Amino acid sequence: MKLSDIHIRDPFVLPVPAEGRYYLYGTQGEYTWSDSAVGFDVYTSSDLEDWEGPFPVFRPPAGFWADRGFWAPEVHVYRGRYVMFASFKAPGVCRGTQILAADSPLGPFLQLSAKPVTPPDWECLDGTLHVTSTGEPWIVFCHEWVQVGDGEMCALPLSPDLISAVGPPVVLFRASEAPWAVQIDSKGRKGYVTDGPWLPQLSGDGLVILWSSCGVDGYAVGAARSASGSLLGPWQQDARPLYGRDGGHCMTFRGLDGSLRLSLHHPNETPHERPMFLQLAESTLTAPEDRDR
Repeated sequence: MKLSDIHIRDPFVLPVPAEGRYYLYGTQGEYTWSDSAVGFDVYTSSDLEDWEGPFPVFRPPAGFWADRGFWAPEVHVYRGRYVMFASFKAPGVCRGTQILAADSPLGPFLQLSAKPVTPPDWECLDGTLHVTSTGEPWIVFCHEWVQVGDGEMCALPLSPDLISAVGPPVVLFRASEAPWAVQIDSKGRKGYVTDGPWLPQLSGDGLVILWSSCGVDGYAVGAARSASGSLLGPWQQDARPLYGRDGGHCMTFRGLDGSLRLSLHHPNETPHERPMFLQLAESTLTAPEDRDR
């Protein structure tokens, strides 16, 4: 199958060079906004053009706390295992990011702990793993605009085994700080959205968070830069989006040929979302004012 055949949002690509293969995860498009969920699948490819799958990698066990809103699975290699960060929801329970693990990118992924690592009384989503230069794991996640109005980008230190938080959450920035972000009005509720943080690995010392919100032309990807080079910032927002043509929730990956790619879904309207991969020069991330959008 081709990418045009794969209906997912929030596409996440894990290259495994030893296998000469890519693994593609994402939110199952059919169940994104429904009151039910099936789980997470993966697609595989050797060239980013032709894909096989879907193959199930997570199905909720009996008694699992969530029954809907299975969103944005990311799979990272951490301490020799594959760890999945994904968001889940249940009626009367705040959305949160939970961490699962497996010995293979094909799963099966099992819970590391019974509940999410994000604060239980916060509506949270889109957690991603960031490991500092000294080896300390953090989750960077969004505190949802539906609860706070002005969506927040937050960070939380994790235990080395990723089972629990080991400190309080820290607000890194708010969506309205980005000049390109626009306020939305959804069902009579106004606010600014934060979605999909991603911290690309750069060859230099800079630290960047790519993240999504709503821009003048729809869903968009912007960049925030740490003035100190550390996760705690302060963070400075680019004046213009990196990608502003109704696509977002991005991540970056290195192709098997060494090229840098941006993965996102486009467009943002259900049921038309499809994965899209764009070639990306690292200078695009390190020299924002030189970008041609």
